[in-house]
Amino acid sequence: MASDEVSVVVIEDDPHISDLVAMYLRRDGFRVVQAGDAERGLAAIGRESPRLVIVDLGLPGELDGLDVCRQLAAATPPVPLLILSARDDEVDRILGLELGADDYVTKPFSARELVARVHAILRRTSTHAGGQAPPVVEFANVAVDTGRREARRDGEVVALATREFDLLAFLVENQGLALSRQQLLDGVWGPDWYGDERTVDVHVRQLRKKLGTDLPLATVWGVGYRLG
Repeated sequence: MASDEVSVVVIEDDPHISDLVAMYLRRDGFRVVQAGDAERGLAAIGRESPRLVIVDLGLPGELDGLDVCRQLAAATPPVPLLILSARDDEVDRILGLELGADDYVTKPFSARELVARVHAILRRTSTHAGGQAPPVVEFANVAVDTGRREARRDGEVVALATREFDLLAFLVENQGLALSRQQLLDGVWGPDWYGDERTVDVHVRQLRKKLGTDLPLATVWGVGYRLG
């Protein structure tokens, strides 16, 4: 997956952690750009158009890591995002996921595991982006184009985070089936993802908020969710 063509922006104010992450990523062939604060990180993202961004939440300056998440969530197309943070409270994890993060790693961390998670995110985004474009699937005023990776509501493109669209695309592929949270985690996040099943609930809540009630995404009590 990795090559010198694949760039990653690391936004981390602790130089020791930033250098450690960059060293392990470069060993795997990634091109790494480091930034010590949000402003320089956002400037690097604008210059580099990276395949993935790793950001710490506790950054110095007027903007913090959550501000970076908000700006990336509004980008088109969205940029895959991994949060690396000392904040391990559930509320911070949920907020990060709601802001579009694809994964959340707490400090202290294993550099090898971090690189494995980067590979997993890139595999998912490459898989979902590749292949022949299927037809657009429509639900009332909501249209889902998995080939173009676009969701439209009343004809207007809705900004979805990378993982939010991956979840929507997987539900479209399995229309009518009641899928458990574990099935959704395996199909969207991958079997090597270490997170909590509540991650699915957070992303479902975001899809409902952004696409409205015309998206027939139903809760199947005791099981999980069903589209259509």
